[in-house]
Amino acid sequence: PPPFTGVWMGDSKICAIGVHCGNHITSHGLALNCCTDLTWFDHIVPCGLEGKGVTSLSRELGRHVTVDHILEPFLDSFQEVFDCTLVFSESPG
Repeated sequence: PPPFTGVWMGDSKICAIGVHCGNHITSHGLALNCCTDLTWFDHIVPCGLEGKGVTSLSRELGRHVTVDHILEPFLDSFQEVFDCTLVFSESPG
């Protein structure tokens, strides 16, 4: 929910998005929770956001979802949304 970054399912973050700038280098990335052990988040304040939770695709869909399950459809969607072609030095996965 605004103003927070990432992808949210209600009050729970399912995907973190980050950007880092330093030493004239910009890096960026995302972390999509597929089948993450969410109990680790019980020991921290995720992303420093009090009162907000963390979820995963597995929890939301009620079935085990691995990175291998979502990698190809995720990359296909990325190419479509950003109108680009991804090139790999090795096959993904």
